[in-house]
Amino acid sequence: MWIDIVWIMAGFILLLAGADALVRGASGTAAIFGITPLVIGLTVVAFGTSAPEFAVSFMAAFAGKADIAVGNVVGSNIFNVLGILGVAALIVPLTVATSLVKKEVPLLILISFSLYLFALNGSLGRLEAGIYTMGIVAYTWWALKTGKQDAAAEPAKPKGNLPKHLAFLAIGLGLLILGSSWLVDGAVNLATRMGVSELVIGLTIVAIGTSLPEAATSIVAGIKGERDIAVGNIVGSNLFNILGILGITGLISPTAIPFAQHAMEIDLPVMIVTALLCLPIFFTGFEINRLEGMLFLAGLGLYTTYLVLEAGHSPDLPGFVDAALHYALPALALTLGYSILSSFRKPKT
Repeated sequence: MWIDIVWIMAGFILLLAGADALVRGASGTAAIFGITPLVIGLTVVAFGTSAPEFAVSFMAAFAGKADIAVGNVVGSNIFNVLGILGVAALIVPLTVATSLVKKEVPLLILISFSLYLFALNGSLGRLEAGIYTMGIVAYTWWALKTGKQDAAAEPAKPKGNLPKHLAFLAIGLGLLILGSSWLVDGAVNLATRMGVSELVIGLTIVAIGTSLPEAATSIVAGIKGERDIAVGNIVGSNLFNILGILGITGLISPTAIPFAQHAMEIDLPVMIVTALLCLPIFFTGFEINRLEGMLFLAGLGLYTTYLVLEAGHSPDLPGFVDAALHYALPALALTLGYSILSSFRKPKT
């Protein structure tokens, strides 16, 4: 048990070190190439921190378990917004770029809806996967092109040593992937020793573990003042999870990626609602404040509790669902409405 705890602690240390190096390298590289930090967060950082999700889905497809890719992507997208942005906003309120609200967030909502429509027949075929793969290529090209145009309108910043910044990027990504692997392995072993079921471990530790690079990067970026990278990393990761991971996985999978009934009735709708929540919260005041961060975390708590109770066939599940529908969710909606109305009353700068 002590060995598992050591692995968990070592994993956290590597995550923090990797996130710090990645943020340093990303902001420096953005300045050298004349690209805004937001676009670097939406592309290089976002795609890099999604490497664990991509690895899990890629290997699952080759093993003939392509359905794992669905839970991996949908669960990560929900946790990225509700969990990571929630924690980051509690530590320091996150400023949201205007371009993110006008472009990437509506695009994320549209793509989230498209996944549900594509899956209505019960699976994601090669045609839909091909559309998504072409979509991630087109989005990356468009984001880098517009990022240079936006950067040209900003004051010039001192340029640094490119090899140094690229080294920080590579080292940071490597430490993030290794750290998340150590932490997940230690946590799974520890939970198994404590008698926790494999299903609950998969729904919690493994699902959250593949999102740890995004979590560490966004939190560290927020603390260091690189808030465009903090928020752009999450939105970009969610776009890449659907377009890139499901797209490529669907192309290499020997069969169409199946969508279980549970995913269609519960998980995909929750992911879509999560994406929709970003628009009013990002738009009002262009900031994710601490109250909104608390709302995100409360929503994640409700969703995770439901999954755990359902997985364990708990007799408390009907009572929990009733309490959530009649009390918890209305309370969260009222609090969110208050936060949005309050932001409209603040003077805009």
